[in-house]
Amino acid sequence: MKHRIAHIVLMLLAVCNLTAQATISGIVTDGHKPLAGANVFILGTIDGCLTDSLGRFSFTTSQTGEATLKATFIGYKDYTLTADISLMDNLTIQMNEQTTTINEVIVTASTFSFGKSDNFKTMNALDVVMAGNSCGDIVAALQTLPGTQKVGENGKLYVRGGESDECQTFVNGMHVLVPYSTNTENTAIRGRFSPFLFKDINFSLGGYSGEYGQALSSVLSMETTDAATSDKFGVSASLVDWNIGGTKAYQNSSLSFNAALTSMGLYDRLFTQRQEFTRPYRKLSGEAQYKKEFNASSVLKSYVGYDLTLVRQHIDGRNLLLKEHNIYANVTHCASIGRGYSLFTGVANSSVLTDIDNARMVGDHYHNFRNEVHLKVEVRKVCSDVLKVSTGVEDYIRNSTMRYDAYHYLLNYNILAAHIDAQWRIIPRVFLNASARAEFMKSDCLLMPRVTLSYIPNKYLQFSLVGGRYSQTLADDYLAQSRGEFSQRTADHAIFSMQYKSDATLLRIEPYWKKYHHLPLLEDGVYRPHGYGTSRGVDVFVEDHSLVKHLTTTLSYSFNDSERLYLGYTEVQTPDYASRHNLRLTAKYAIGKAIIGLAESYANGRHFPTGTTPHYNSVDVNLTYLLNPKVIIYTSLNNIFGRTNIFRYDASANPVVPSCDRFLYIGILVSLKNSKAYDISNF
Repeated sequence: MKHRIAHIVLMLLAVCNLTAQATISGIVTDGHKPLAGANVFILGTIDGCLTDSLGRFSFTTSQTGEATLKATFIGYKDYTLTADISLMDNLTIQMNEQTTTINEVIVTASTFSFGKSDNFKTMNALDVVMAGNSCGDIVAALQTLPGTQKVGENGKLYVRGGESDECQTFVNGMHVLVPYSTNTENTAIRGRFSPFLFKDINFSLGGYSGEYGQALSSVLSMETTDAATSDKFGVSASLVDWNIGGTKAYQNSSLSFNAALTSMGLYDRLFTQRQEFTRPYRKLSGEAQYKKEFNASSVLKSYVGYDLTLVRQHIDGRNLLLKEHNIYANVTHCASIGRGYSLFTGVANSSVLTDIDNARMVGDHYHNFRNEVHLKVEVRKVCSDVLKVSTGVEDYIRNSTMRYDAYHYLLNYNILAAHIDAQWRIIPRVFLNASARAEFMKSDCLLMPRVTLSYIPNKYLQFSLVGGRYSQTLADDYLAQSRGEFSQRTADHAIFSMQYKSDATLLRIEPYWKKYHHLPLLEDGVYRPHGYGTSRGVDVFVEDHSLVKHLTTTLSYSFNDSERLYLGYTEVQTPDYASRHNLRLTAKYAIGKAIIGLAESYANGRHFPTGTTPHYNSVDVNLTYLLNPKVIIYTSLNNIFGRTNIFRYDASANPVVPSCDRFLYIGILVSLKNSKAYDISNF
């Protein structure tokens, strides 16, 4: 009898449970077609499902009475329906596309952004230090990206078949005349700015907006950090450089300094060098910044940096003595002025003084002084959710003096420019950035249209078409010898960018084409604007975080086919700085308190009148160890297999090789007041 009663109770419970189950069903569309993979569920429960390939859904729930049904799909606004459960059968749910404001869109065509919060290429100061072959140099770290080419004899940035001076540097939007340190010929140099200065680094390989001028191929734009909120003080030391830096924080402002001494004296004694330096390379540098935040929308930033470089080298029977002073300063202010308008103003000054004794022969003297004042005003306006506009004017005021024995020149000129830039969301997922830049130099006027059309179908994909014209004056030496026939050289860019980005992988493929006009060509002893050239190729970049936990790998490949008729060339040919294939592989793996980095760099041979060099190859390794929260030890060894890479051939067909095949760097970073060692110079 007891067993029968138990069975009856169980049957009644089952019947009650079945009667309590309700079926929720329907279809999800965008008004035209079904949406497969939409998530439909009862809010506050685990009851729900994904739509099938026809947009249909069906699931059961034990909920009764009034409830809220929700549907979500990437790129569409969330849908909600609050009603009685009994009414949620055979529903037709129409979802509307998500409206994206223009400020939420970041077009990444041909640009790598570091320091951003998108989990990709977030290169902060420590990342630069840890790059496999950078030894803390921003320029060397950027050379791991596609589009750059290996030119070992000077270490500068060469981008997509362009010369090194075609890549221009801007700090807080203001131009830097000479962004590199200096050294003797056939010796790699470094960028003169510490990576600890910056919160954002944007490296554009081409197709940049009208805001940037006087850059024929690429732009390196860097934004300094904001005002510090706490005091900092620290030191660092290595075999080749010693640094001390600190920051004093005030209410809404901060004052910072950094001093550094770079000397190759100890290193040259420890390791044999092929070149004979009778006075080792030395550079004394100092930097200072003051930042003031008047309010959340009014920020003043100022920076001043000075470098003094000295080196003496015994070469070809003479003692070459090089001395250079390089000073750069800027002041910028950005503030909201109401009704959606913001105003940017800035002034910058660059001065470089170079003296070389016994430059080409015993007893000669080379003297060069270059100065630039850059003035800039820009007004920006967010007009609506679909339109943002900026317009500005700027002036480059330049003068240059050069004396070499009996030959000398004096240049004074300025370049006045204006631009307007509009970012417009034409329709959902389609964005247009159209700009125009006008430049006036002497009696010449250049009008340069630029446009970027982007299609962003979802958060993973982005496609962009980029085109425009870009200009740049000649180097002073060529300008002085042109006898007034020159104004500016120009280049037309065309780029197609395809990008896929997931939570763990970034893939970017970019075919490009460039056409050069008005390059300097030596004719009858005078440089005339009759040179021309082309550069075309494709860049591939892959970054992945998914292969092994704590492992980050990158692959950069560049194919470049460039030809020019310029300078002293007698026929169209590949420039001697250009290599057709460049490949770089990097890996970074974290083990406890240590991070191991490995880099492989390859470039095929370069062509010179006296021969073609063998391919370039270097395997570099580094180790970063966090001894404690205030101390970091960093060491790297470049070209661990000791391959003797031939950079180029001189006029006598003699190979030009590095001063030493390997380079060892061992350094320690110590914070004396803050809790993070890598904050010692983080202004």
